[in-house]
Amino acid sequence: MRLACGPDGAELPSGDDIMRVVLYGQPRREVEGSAGAAAKAEIQRRGLDPAPRAWDLLSIALSVVTADFAALRDQSPDGWTREIELDIAVADAPFWIGQAQALAEALAFLTTDRWILRFHEGGMLPAPPRKPVQPLENCVALLSGGLDSLIGAIDLAAAGRKPFAISQTVRGDADKQVDFASKIGGGLHHLQLNHNVNTPGVQEASQRARSLIFITFGVIAATALKAYRDGADVPLFVCENGFIAINPPLTGGRLGSLSTRTAHPEFLARLQGVLDVAGLRVKITNPYATKTKGEMLRDCADQGLLVAEAARSTSCGRFQRFNYRQCGRCVPCQVRRAAFLAWDATQDTTAYVYGPIGKNDAEHSAFDDVRSVAIALAAARADSVETWLGHALTSQFIANRSALVGMLGRGLGELRALHQAYDVK
Repeated sequence: MRLACGPDGAELPSGDDIMRVVLYGQPRREVEGSAGAAAKAEIQRRGLDPAPRAWDLLSIALSVVTADFAALRDQSPDGWTREIELDIAVADAPFWIGQAQALAEALAFLTTDRWILRFHEGGMLPAPPRKPVQPLENCVALLSGGLDSLIGAIDLAAAGRKPFAISQTVRGDADKQVDFASKIGGGLHHLQLNHNVNTPGVQEASQRARSLIFITFGVIAATALKAYRDGADVPLFVCENGFIAINPPLTGGRLGSLSTRTAHPEFLARLQGVLDVAGLRVKITNPYATKTKGEMLRDCADQGLLVAEAARSTSCGRFQRFNYRQCGRCVPCQVRRAAFLAWDATQDTTAYVYGPIGKNDAEHSAFDDVRSVAIALAAARADSVETWLGHALTSQFIANRSALVGMLGRGLGELRALHQAYDVK
């Protein structure tokens, strides 16, 4: 599938086989897509003045996430791997042409698709605000409404940091994001943005590129801070427990479709390389890369606030599908429930749709995700964690392999305790 993405008026390739996507505006025809108008308006309304290449990165991320919605996996030859070509209008086309291959490789790892990126002149670069607002925070933290990002922001505040909290607005979590930000550290400076992707026809549900747009919103905010403008490097905290960040394939059948890589160290390292070459002094950091979710809960610096808010957080991979209830049986839900069990089971008051996962039927113990975890536990016990992992950690971008193997073993231990508690056979 090929898309041509840029602001209205940008000179881009056209043809019957190319979907035109209007960035930062509205489509003129029903066959066109759009993205980014609301995000641009909110950034400007807040008086922020991001770096020019951060704006270009936003144009790229919006184009990628639009393609992720528009290209249907079930129409690809193998039912999963898509071939996506993007023509993107940016303000600094010569620079981004030089980064096209690095970006394509990062995206290939993130989404398991094949990407071709072409860059053209004519991208959007707004005039600076007359009175730019330069927030005084010296770091940025992504705040999703999930449990891990909640713990991350709590820990940063407890350590004396006051991060600029950035949220990607998601239906069902928007109010929660505001509430969490207001309660952490006496109230955090908070910015909510949404890509507002609109594409004609049916949209792909897998959404493997979503972390790129979320991190890009963080980069936008980071380059608008006073500390950045004064020449400092700005940490961008992407807080995710190490087990889900690695998300090792539980069984051979989960290699592509079911093992997401939103905070995988290889993807974060590849993206960091692009930021570095772009001269964007934003340093992506996951301080929990070698911690399990249970360890994050136990070690959280403000246990009182965590007790009050943890059960309200969202972990479920099917949250919207179940009418904004957490299913209790997907892998993220199982990791969440295991973490609460490792911390304090009485604090998990979440109303899961499927609670007794040991029940012997297709909706509980025989459900694919529950069965996959059970198979992984059996494989690791029969051989070893190393044997079960296979090639999951063979990457030149992973330097702390032994620490990650240990963390994954402890994460399996938490899941084993969950399955034992519910007598999963």
